[in-house]
Amino acid sequence: MRVKVISRSTDEFTRERSQDLQRVFRNFDPNLRPQEKAVEYVRALNAAKLEKIFARPFVGAMDGHIDAVSCMAKNPNHLKGIFSGSMDGDVRLWDLATRRTVRQFPGHQGAVRGLTVSTDGQILVSCGTDCTLRLWKVPVDTIMESDDGSDNSSQPLAVHVWKNAFWGVDHQWDGDLFATAGAQVDIWNHNRSQPVNSFEWGKDTVTSIRFNPGEPNLLATSASDRSISIYDLRLSTPARKVIMRTKTNSIAWNPMEPMNFTAANDDGSCYSYDVRKLNEAKCVHKDHVSSVMDIDYSPTGREFVTGSYDRSVRIFQYNGGHSREMYHTKRMQRVFCVKFSCDASYIISGSDDTNLRLWKAKASEQLGVILPREKKKHEYLEAVKNRYKHLSEIKRIIRHRHLPKPIYKATKQIREITDSERRKEERRKAHSAPGSIQNKPLRTRRIVKEVE
Repeated sequence: MRVKVISRSTDEFTRERSQDLQRVFRNFDPNLRPQEKAVEYVRALNAAKLEKIFARPFVGAMDGHIDAVSCMAKNPNHLKGIFSGSMDGDVRLWDLATRRTVRQFPGHQGAVRGLTVSTDGQILVSCGTDCTLRLWKVPVDTIMESDDGSDNSSQPLAVHVWKNAFWGVDHQWDGDLFATAGAQVDIWNHNRSQPVNSFEWGKDTVTSIRFNPGEPNLLATSASDRSISIYDLRLSTPARKVIMRTKTNSIAWNPMEPMNFTAANDDGSCYSYDVRKLNEAKCVHKDHVSSVMDIDYSPTGREFVTGSYDRSVRIFQYNGGHSREMYHTKRMQRVFCVKFSCDASYIISGSDDTNLRLWKAKASEQLGVILPREKKKHEYLEAVKNRYKHLSEIKRIIRHRHLPKPIYKATKQIREITDSERRKEERRKAHSAPGSIQNKPLRTRRIVKEVE
């Protein structure tokens, strides 16, 4: 007689040490799990709810300025240092880890309008409405680490007095030149007291300026005549210009796709352009209810952050029409400048209430050291949420944001105005001769003309 027995070796399921994980044997045959999709849906629903529960984006505020924060700059060679300038002429270097002032740079007699750091992280350039341009030596990392606050002020390496007020400054991503915006665009060298080149297109003030991250000789500017201009340092004249219906306050280039840039506009929207085709916006990013004052791209190039006059900070996908996240506090006033940290984990905002605020880029992200098992669990829940995000219940939970009452009312009013204009346009078209009225797409509606 033959007898069949089930036998297994103890070596296959016995742990060698008490700290080892218990081995689990699984059969992945889908026929054994008829409820698998239902179980995953419940996990996705719970993950979406837990994300809302653990959403605590505000990390802390940095207090020290005595007037509104007007501009900020990152140090490309130091992860946790950020520079800020205020309306009273004060320039400070902050340590984001301890949220305290490391160094002050006194000297400006008026509002500081622009800050930028050289490619090697050694020189800080500041400019303002007092018509002066100041070059400072950036303190070394050892000073950043020390707690000695006895002498925390610096003297400028050079002071250049110019005939016009400055409204912005930016340094080449790779090179020794930096550009200032004011009555005209001036190109400067670290070793000269006069501009090495100047560009002028019209008589209006240039309000913001940004160098291209991929092509060092290309820069974009916005001016008070509602124009966005592209300049090439290798040419003697400006290259191209596009005029919009409302003024552009700031510009940011996509660091991963250097042919694209996004403009923050006075009409509460941001417009992404391809520099090779300026007669049409690639994408229109809407959600703010007031002027967008500043914009900055994440180092990954997948999203950007905006700060607005409506006292809120929003995060957009680079190709998304609406924001994925919105940050606000009761005390935060009009936001004048925003920056992504160099590791894309944090956002820094500077506002009218003299404070810099530190936010998490992902509101529910866990800070500190994460164990490998925790990391795997987070990744699994993220994947499950992404798989079922189109279903109504999960979509509603993920999209929901609590808005301050003024923003909620303004959004409702803007929606009513937009719907009214759309109905009016449809009626006008219905009572006109066929083909006499052409609908302009949203991406070209706000553009007046392109000049070359």
